[in-house]
Amino acid sequence: MTEPTGTPGSKKLLVTGGAGYVGGVVAAYLLDAGHRVTVLDDLSTGVREGVPQGAEFVEGRVQDAGKVLDGSYDAVLHFAASSQVAESVANPEKYWRNNVAGTLELLAAMRTAGVGRLVFSSTAATYGEPVSVPITEDAPTAPTNPYGATKLAVDHMITGECAAHGLSAVSLRYFNVAGAYGRQGERHDPESHLIPLVLQVAQGRRESVAVYGEDYPTPDGTCLRDYIHVADLAEAHLLALDKAPAGEHLICNLGNGNGFSVREVIETVRQVTGHPIPAVSQPRRPGDPAVLVASAERARQQLGWRPSRTDLAGIVRDAWNFAQSLGEGDTR
Repeated sequence: MTEPTGTPGSKKLLVTGGAGYVGGVVAAYLLDAGHRVTVLDDLSTGVREGVPQGAEFVEGRVQDAGKVLDGSYDAVLHFAASSQVAESVANPEKYWRNNVAGTLELLAAMRTAGVGRLVFSSTAATYGEPVSVPITEDAPTAPTNPYGATKLAVDHMITGECAAHGLSAVSLRYFNVAGAYGRQGERHDPESHLIPLVLQVAQGRRESVAVYGEDYPTPDGTCLRDYIHVADLAEAHLLALDKAPAGEHLICNLGNGNGFSVREVIETVRQVTGHPIPAVSQPRRPGDPAVLVASAERARQQLGWRPSRTDLAGIVRDAWNFAQSLGEGDTR
């Protein structure tokens, strides 16, 4: 990893939620690019091992950002959030408190410290059921759960902050993130994402994988989703640091622009791992759209970003290598 101290053009950056999957990968990517990184994370869902070597670590909630930020920081990259859709339905107050109230306090801390740049980890869940695909940033935003609603509320909050106080901000709305970057990878507990769930079957940690619905209007009847490699995602965050002028809020989708079906993912895992993957048919889950695919044209035009790791087998292979590197039972 590149030593960031004294690197020409290096920035001092706060990464909230940097002990989690995406935040940890982005923090590692920033360090490799020569920046100085402080991670703020309360370890409620992230893990201490997820903080990349070379980053300063402060254990605390996003509401504690005022104790960390000062005028020496150039920007904040904000990943700290509760992010389980089902939990958000059962416990919405947790999501409004953590995602919305927490970000409100972060923005106040940035204003007080004079830190004028923000990159926000948003989500495709802000769109809800898509009217058309591929989904563009101009699509209607109609979240179907409190998780998506809180992320959309934060986007509105950031827009107001930019207009009133001159903040420079970029929100990146991403779809299905997968893969790994060096020693950083996905280890949620409980796990809800398809690729790591199928890999758990290959590892013998799970007997089978469920396929929810096989009668969708897609080529093989299963849902199509847009998968983006986490390293491509990290590159977009790096590019976003300098793209929005003061007082402007830029919103960009991130995705491959191609959809892979549930059946395609399962078959790809079989090929990459060499393991049989029993798949059990289940009824559709309420609210699962048939197709979710992003248009990332704005990110290409405004950020100069182009994903380079778009091959599903390569994404799965990186995720598989990381999963095998973990110790027995080490999901967190």
